[in-house]
Formats: sequence, C-alpha cells, structure tokens
Amino acid sequence: MVHSVLLEKAQGILLQLKSLLFYGLVNDSTHNLGLLVLESVINKFIYFYRKLNSLSFIYSIFIHCLGAFMQLAARFNLKSKLWVNGRVNWRQQLKRALPTDRKILWFHCASLGEFDQGLPLMQSMKEKDPSYFLFVTFFSPSGMEHYQKRGALVDAACYLPLDTRSNARDFVKIVRPDLAIFVKYEFWPNLLHVLGEKKIKTVAVSAIFRKNQVYFKWYGHFFRKALKNIGHFYVQNDNSAALLQRMGLDNHTVTGDLRYERVAQAKEQTTKNSNPVLAAFTNEKNVLILGSSWPKEEEILRASLTSLEGFKVIIAPHDLTEKHLDSICLMFPNALRYTQLSNEASWEQLGSAQVLILDCIGLLSSAYQYGSLAFVGGGYTGSLHNILEPAVYGLPILFGPIHHKFPEADLFLQKGFALEVENGNEFVEKVNTLLQNQEKRSQEIMDFVEAQRGMAAFISASILGN
Repeated sequence: MVHSVLLEKAQGILLQLKSLLFYGLVNDSTHNLGLLVLESVINKFIYFYRKLNSLSFIYSIFIHCLGAFMQLAARFNLKSKLWVNGRVNWRQQLKRALPTDRKILWFHCASLGEFDQGLPLMQSMKEKDPSYFLFVTFFSPSGMEHYQKRGALVDAACYLPLDTRSNARDFVKIVRPDLAIFVKYEFWPNLLHVLGEKKIKTVAVSAIFRKNQVYFKWYGHFFRKALKNIGHFYVQNDNSAALLQRMGLDNHTVTGDLRYERVAQAKEQTTKNSNPVLAAFTNEKNVLILGSSWPKEEEILRASLTSLEGFKVIIAPHDLTEKHLDSICLMFPNALRYTQLSNEASWEQLGSAQVLILDCIGLLSSAYQYGSLAFVGGGYTGSLHNILEPAVYGLPILFGPIHHKFPEADLFLQKGFALEVENGNEFVEKVNTLLQNQEKRSQEIMDFVEAQRGMAAFISASILGN
C-alpha cells in the first residue's frame, strides 16, 4: 500500500513538471535544466520501481543468485559440486546426446523420487510408441547419479539448466521435444513460456497443488501465467483439481499418484526372501524397520529399544555418511552393520543381534518384505520419505506429525493404515496398537495399494490418443 502511494506521488510530480516545462511557466534556463534533470531522475525511479515490483524481474534476480550461490557452495559441498559440474557446457552435452531424426519424449523430474514416480508412465508410453527417444532431465544430483539403477529404459539424461530466459530458449531449440512432461512439480516459468510460444504439447502428471503455494497468492500472477502453458494436468487428488479450477484452469483429470504403480511393479520384480542376510537376521520375528530415518526417529528408537523386547530392528538411515553411521553405532553399541557382514561365518551373529544397520544404498525398498511394521523417517522435518514402499508389502506405518505436503499420509491415517507419533513417550504404545489385528490390517493395506494401479496406462492412452 505504501509503495503504491509512493508511485502515485512520483507520477503526480512528474506530470506537474511536464506541465511547467510544456507551458513555459519557468523561464529561467537554469531552473529549466534543473527541472529536466529532476524529470529524468523521477522517470528512472518509476522505471526501476516497476522493475522491482515485477515478479518476473525478481524471479530473474533469484535465479541468477541461485546460480552464484551454488558456484560458491560447490567449493565445500559434494552435492553442490555435482550440481554445478553437471551443467558445464550443457548445450554441447545436449547436442551430442540427442538424435536429430527421432521424436523426443522429454520428462522432467526434480530428483530420483519423481523419476520413480514417472517410470510407470515412461514404460507405458514407450510400449505404445517405441519410436520415441526418451530423454529425462533432473534438477537434483540424486536423480542423475542413481537413475541408471532403474534399468536401461532412458535413452539420454542430463541436468536441467537454470531457468533463465536465454537458457530456456536455447534448451527448447536444441532438444526440440515433441512432447514435454513434468512429473509432480517444478514448473519452471521461463521454460513453460518458451514451450507455449513454440506450441509444444506439455502436460503435468501426478501433479499436486496446495493453497499455500505461490500460484495461489495475490502476487503469484507471473507463476499462474506460466501454468497456462500446460495443456493438461493429471493431478493426484480432488483438492488439487479444485485449486486449478479456482484459477480458471479446467484442463485437469484426477488420476492419483503414479507411485502406487511404481511400488507395485518393484514388488513384482523382487524375489521373495532374495536377501539371505536379512532373512537370517529377521528369522520370522516381529521386525520394526526405520526407513530413511533422521536423527529424531533414531533417538526415539534408542529411548524405546528396551521396551521392544522380542523385536528385531532394521535401521536404514537417510544420511549414509560415515560420521552419521558412527553416531548410530554409538546409540546402538551392539548393532551390526550390513556391509561388514562379509561372509557366511559372520552371519552367526545375526541370530542374537537385535539391531541391523543398512549402511548402503538400494536395499530399503526390498527390505520392507521382511518387516512387520515401519517407522518412516522425515515426519519431524517436513520431508517424509515414501510410505508407499512399506505399504505395498502390507506394513502398517508410523511417522512424525509434519506431513502436510504428503496427502497419502493423511489418507493412510484416515484408513487406519498408519499412526502419527508426536514424541517418544507414545511410540511403544502405538507400535503395539498397529500390531493388533495385524494380518487383517496388512491385507487391507495391500488390497488398497493394488486397487490404485492402472493409471499409467490410462494417462498414456490419453496423451498419445490411443
């Protein structure tokens, strides 16, 4: 309000100056020159004021600052270094990686989680039209560093360059996508504007919106305008559809979360009891699995371990640095580390050990098949890990109270598939609650996950028209 009044006053003064100069009411040449200078200053003020109050200008500044910050952070942080180095000479990388004689099917995924979410649709679309060249971009190193572990489906992948106007124009010009698909979120405004200008078919899948996002703020016009370049939104829930409708966008279909499809596929590819170490450790006992645990979950377990008599516990930490693994070993002095069980002779310890630490990447999702229930990490930081991975095996789930960004968490609470743990005092009680009627609850969870399948084929047919 103050800013708008200031702008009005500046414009009023400018009009008065123009009147004085135009009608010659000031005859002294010195005063005339002074008024001209003042007019120039006020014009500059109005120009820069409008620039600073233009969200596109502010966004541009933010993007350049982000690039500068990452350059600085790369000196001290490995993940930031990968982020920066992966974007060096990205134009040349793209020209080398992409063919000029094939249709390009481009998926953008923020990180590995979104890649997993999009995989069922990628597979379905490639099955329907094998002529597509599947190209995937990532914003985060977690995607670029690990997507290959999911198989050879992707033809080429690279980091998405920073969303400046020139980068967006060059990216679209080099890639020439026949179809652009954004998984869940990360709707980059400049990129979307260029896709719209070039009339490239663009869709969003497993998209999710919340009323506190920038698109629904009074100052979010720039971002709302960008969303209008998306031809269709396949959203996760009715709430997201309602928010788009409120924005005047009715090009949406509620198709749920493609991660249900992904975890079901992963389960089918996992051989029952395929890990002899985990099979020997669990030995058909009640097994609590801490999935992608953060320090808060680990501390709650430490305080409650003596009350979990008869339980086996598997800890799969979110942070796999040696420093953090050492801290877990201090909390659980008798715990075994998975990577240190090098031969069958060392497995003799598995029967008597209560805690096993999965100190390597890639085991957690299949390890859930050995569990009785899961305590999933990130619920005390707002970064809840994937609760569908244990759910596909019928495990009831515990997590912390900060999960508003994850609608599946609320859904599981409503259905009685999960319980929220506010603090360590109630942890053991809620473990015991979830183990009541365990077989019935487990079957209900598995049936629910299975019922959510089929959307990848539906979306693929809808996009490709067959």
